[in-house]
Amino acid sequence: MKSSNKKGVQLLVEQCIAHGMKHVVFSPGSRNAPFIIAFDEHPDIQCVVIHDERSAAFYAMGMAQQLNEPVGIICTSGSAILNYYPAVAEAYYQTIPLVVITADRPTEWVDQGDGQTIVQNDVFKNHIRYSCSLLEDIDNEDDVWYLEREISTAFNHCNRNWKGPIHINMAFHEPLYGTADIEPRKGKIIQTITPFFQLNSTQEYELKAIWENSPKKMIVCGQLPIDKALLEQLKLLADDTSVAVLVENTSNQVYNRFIHCIDRTLNSISEEELEAFSPDLLITIGGAVVSKRIKSYLRKYKAKSHWKVGFDFPYMDTYQSLTHTFECSPLAFTTIINSFSTERNVSSFGSNWKQKDFIVQDKLAFFYENIPYSDLKVVETVLDYLPEMSHLHMANSSVVRYCQLFDPVQSINYWSNRGTSGIDGSTSTACGASSVTPKDWNTLITGDISFFYDSNALWNNHLTPNVRIFMINNGGGGIFKIIPGPGSTSQLNEYFVAEQSFSAEYICKAFNVSYFQANSIEDIESQMEVFYTYEEFGRPKLMEIFTPSEINHTILEEFFEKMK
Repeated sequence: MKSSNKKGVQLLVEQCIAHGMKHVVFSPGSRNAPFIIAFDEHPDIQCVVIHDERSAAFYAMGMAQQLNEPVGIICTSGSAILNYYPAVAEAYYQTIPLVVITADRPTEWVDQGDGQTIVQNDVFKNHIRYSCSLLEDIDNEDDVWYLEREISTAFNHCNRNWKGPIHINMAFHEPLYGTADIEPRKGKIIQTITPFFQLNSTQEYELKAIWENSPKKMIVCGQLPIDKALLEQLKLLADDTSVAVLVENTSNQVYNRFIHCIDRTLNSISEEELEAFSPDLLITIGGAVVSKRIKSYLRKYKAKSHWKVGFDFPYMDTYQSLTHTFECSPLAFTTIINSFSTERNVSSFGSNWKQKDFIVQDKLAFFYENIPYSDLKVVETVLDYLPEMSHLHMANSSVVRYCQLFDPVQSINYWSNRGTSGIDGSTSTACGASSVTPKDWNTLITGDISFFYDSNALWNNHLTPNVRIFMINNGGGGIFKIIPGPGSTSQLNEYFVAEQSFSAEYICKAFNVSYFQANSIEDIESQMEVFYTYEEFGRPKLMEIFTPSEINHTILEEFFEKMK
């Protein structure tokens, strides 16, 4: 088998394969030539080439998000590595196993005025699970032992219970393009054994006492992958009328006793009722929560006990009331809680929350029937046309917030970059996710600013025909007309909304993406059948939907007023 003639690179490739990495996204360069040769020549690695490093990193993150396994990104030296940082930070807070492998210039040339040379060691140190620098040349068995140990340690931080990005840096001297015929070597794995989570008798007694003495229990689920076993445990808990289970679309947990649209329901609770609807015991599961309202509410009406569940960020105290942290899987935790939850139906707290939700739902049909053409109406329409058994990717800012106002569909998987909640990379992430789910439709709903910011996502040869993009063009960052604050300034339109009059039409033409345009609900609906039809040339399709920027925010304000 052919490989790079650099022994350190040969061992690195075998270690990556041993730890379950099968996909690598490259960005072209010269200093990373040894990596390109070694990974591309290996039969167990699938390689993708994407020029823009920022887009490449989000593309790989979308792949890792769907595969739930490590995916590599590899670039040349210098500023190229810095373009990975937005995706690294997102993967860090979304706990996605992204493997960053960077080619470096020789250490002696750092800060000496040499081209494409920066300080690369620990460049991601604030948002990385593990980082190391490795040698290109291996002279003895101690060097082999060190390299294999370091890479195994790194992957154990990347792909264990608390997942996240890792960074492997290797400096190369020239020549860079040499090859050698090698015999494949089996990589070394350091096994990490995690004991099964269980409570001792004292802990069980304490927690059971808190549970049984808390007539108002609330479970808030943030961003989660699909987990059918967890859903069954949450269903059992939600059937206890003293338990309110609040979820979002990104929680991917659907049941008729859950509160699926937190903002919509919370908005319907009167000022006089707020304290009565606040929990004695708060249990939080999963990642970030979209709803800013629930965060403010639970920070004001603090629970007596707050149990945080999960391996990652065990001391993250989002609601300023943390009392217990459980470093275990949500499934293990909910299974234990259900096992000692003997006294059920001791209050109607959960039922009261669900009753509010039912009242709001009764008002929705009439409101939507009479709503004028706007962002909200467009989102409602698009969601109605999503294919069954598909993936919905929601861009940040306005889009993900609008989507939280609609009940989720059980057969649809919901995704959004809520780790850092930035607008960078939404399209690239969706394209990466679609590449490893080729049999499923992948629909992205995005705003104009998010789309233009990440338009290089369409600049690659690996886009798949199962991608559909709805780009809502309301002429700027509409979120700033929704959130409180910017509207009180004279800088609103120029500096915050940053009004623009551009179109995606010629971006689509440049990247060979089929372009559709809509200016009304009738335009959208009349094109849906063709829009969700595969084309022979196998590229994505985009529908640009123009909406009236001057009324979008007032329609949303009217929605919340009607739902009170």
